[in-house]
Amino acid sequence: MSAICLYFQIHQPFRLKRYRFFDIGNDHYYYDDFSNDEIITRIAQRSYLPANDLLLEMINNSNKRFKVAFSISGTAIEQFQQYVPEFIDSLKKLADTGCVEFVSETYNHSLASLINQEEFRRQVEQHSKLIYELFGQKPIVFKNTELVYNDEIASYISDMGYKAVLTEGAKHILGWKSPNYLYTSAGAPKMKLLFRNPKLSDDIAMRFSDSSWHEYPLTADKYMNWIAQSPKEEQLINIALNYETLGENHPRETGIFDFFKALPRFAEEKGIEFWTPSEAIAKLKPVDVISVTHPISGADEARDVSAWLGNDLQNEAYKKLYSVAERVHLCSDKRLLQDWSYLQSSDHFFYMSTKHFSDGVAHALFSPYESPYMAFTNYMNALSDFIVRVEEQYPLSIENEELNSLLTTIKNQESEIEMLNKELNSLKTSLAERENTKDVKPAKEQKAKKTIKRTCNRKPKSEKEE
Repeated sequence: MSAICLYFQIHQPFRLKRYRFFDIGNDHYYYDDFSNDEIITRIAQRSYLPANDLLLEMINNSNKRFKVAFSISGTAIEQFQQYVPEFIDSLKKLADTGCVEFVSETYNHSLASLINQEEFRRQVEQHSKLIYELFGQKPIVFKNTELVYNDEIASYISDMGYKAVLTEGAKHILGWKSPNYLYTSAGAPKMKLLFRNPKLSDDIAMRFSDSSWHEYPLTADKYMNWIAQSPKEEQLINIALNYETLGENHPRETGIFDFFKALPRFAEEKGIEFWTPSEAIAKLKPVDVISVTHPISGADEARDVSAWLGNDLQNEAYKKLYSVAERVHLCSDKRLLQDWSYLQSSDHFFYMSTKHFSDGVAHALFSPYESPYMAFTNYMNALSDFIVRVEEQYPLSIENEELNSLLTTIKNQESEIEMLNKELNSLKTSLAERENTKDVKPAKEQKAKKTIKRTCNRKPKSEKEE
């Protein structure tokens, strides 16, 4: 029996406004609120909200046999709370069914896992806390930004307590092996690996409404037949899609909603189940160990990180941003920390790509800039102002070694303060117990004295009386 793990990714960055060189030092607000509001509201109306209604209907009509997973970035959630709060409410309804699992990711959809472990851990913990607060779930499955993964990242998330990670079923990693199995990571032996099936995922995400595709039109019956024809040993099909696939990338008129609505019925006919990621790792045993020494992702033909770090522009901006990480970690300025979070979104580096052909078309399609050079210039202007603000609190003249020493001192002081507070509480408790003992002791002594007094006042009996 085969099973489908269906994942939906939801992410929206805080897009930057046109930020000129002359704004540096004068304007500390970097975001295009109008565009952010317009884009997320439009997509929510065309895609997110009707898709949520559809999934709820599918769950109820299938007697809760249909199950699905979501990965939602913190920056997207913040914008939903601000512009489309009803979407959060509809997600809570889905969560209440018990058929929806929320997996963890980086809060701001960043590439911190490739350069700064401390920052990566902070973002993952921040995201996990947000998911628990909103939906009452503590994620045990992790999906990194754009499926970025290697053995080192596996060790990071294993140390944080996660049981499994979803990544791309890249051909240059798997080779002759199928993505339709459960694997373990060479970087963390206890970490389970769930590989996205690229073909079956892209058949929906990329090709569904393409009339030139030789399999067009794609129907639910045809799609389930493909899955049913997989070898019996291949028990797990991981389908990972952007949520905009429903209604935005493929408008309602293409039949995308009808396609999804019919999936549970045809799946049941073929004996195919729907599992959440946590169910999959509980029910299946890994068949092999997979080693990924160089980072992979789900983007572009190469399936590496060149979509964000493939040219000098991207690498310059990336290194410049994280060069002030240690200083930002010392800050308590909420506004500065918020900007630090928003500026890390991988989208900013995606817009700077200079790739051509099909990859270049994809980058240009999502970019709000006329060229990657404009994207770079605009971002670097905003970043320069941000760094000036950081330097005002922690001058760049201070070497990183000094900063690390300062951080160590602060951490030691925090530990010492915590220890002293424990000792203080212990002393207070002891003092309170002593006071209680003092109150009891005099009472006992007084009672004893009265007894002695009564005994002493008694007249001794005469011999006659005896």
